[in-house]
Amino acid sequence: MPKKPLILITNDDGITAPGIRTLIDVMNTIGDIVVVAPDSPQSGAGHAITINSTLHIDKMTDGTGDYEEYSCSGTPADCVKLGIREILDRKPDLCVSGINHGSNSSINVIYSGTMSAAIEAGIEGIPAIGFSLCDYNWGANFEHSRSFVKTIVENVLKHGLVDGTVLNVNIPNLDKKHIKGIKVCRQAKANWEEEFDKRQNPYGKDYYWLTGKFVNLDHGEDTDEWALSNGYISVVPIQFDLTAHHSIQHLNTWNFNEK
Repeated sequence: MPKKPLILITNDDGITAPGIRTLIDVMNTIGDIVVVAPDSPQSGAGHAITINSTLHIDKMTDGTGDYEEYSCSGTPADCVKLGIREILDRKPDLCVSGINHGSNSSINVIYSGTMSAAIEAGIEGIPAIGFSLCDYNWGANFEHSRSFVKTIVENVLKHGLVDGTVLNVNIPNLDKKHIKGIKVCRQAKANWEEEFDKRQNPYGKDYYWLTGKFVNLDHGEDTDEWALSNGYISVVPIQFDLTAHHSIQHLNTWNFNEK
């Protein structure tokens, strides 16, 4: 029998989130899995890592099951680092993160702990995918996403990814029969029009709640936002080399000589 791929699973909603439970079930049909996920929600954590406090890992399974599962006190990126360095005895063949409760399309990828975990794996040379369902509810229905997640994962295992890239996959909140297919897209240009809801506690001290409205500034029909709005699953290859290569020539026209 051919050796099964070793798959590292993580997320940012926490180890008990329904999304990661669905991902575990699907990955268990594909390979040997190890789960390392935060012990509490880490949404919006981005690529934060823990450097000023200790990290703890607790094994959640007793060894009698068909896979190992660990909760981690750190961030999603911490989970991947610890999984690779301390838990696994070899580099995984794939890292999957999610399934996130809520969209990580467009500019949201910058803030996403889900995607930062995938990027951390990509930095280590591991093919990685972040999955998100466009439904923020804890009780979101992930059932219709199963076959699409499996198809995308099997394609990555078969074909690999271009060096320096990972996949950002977003799934519209639709019944499976209404999903038209999978589209490879670019990231839409969008931003958040943010506001702070200012309040006072009983002691008269100000505190703030971040609120805002997502604004899509991109009318292209090749974007993730267009795909999701039109019933498609969006697949965006993203890179963690943040160099703005198109800007180098312009900067080289500047005079940097000391005055």
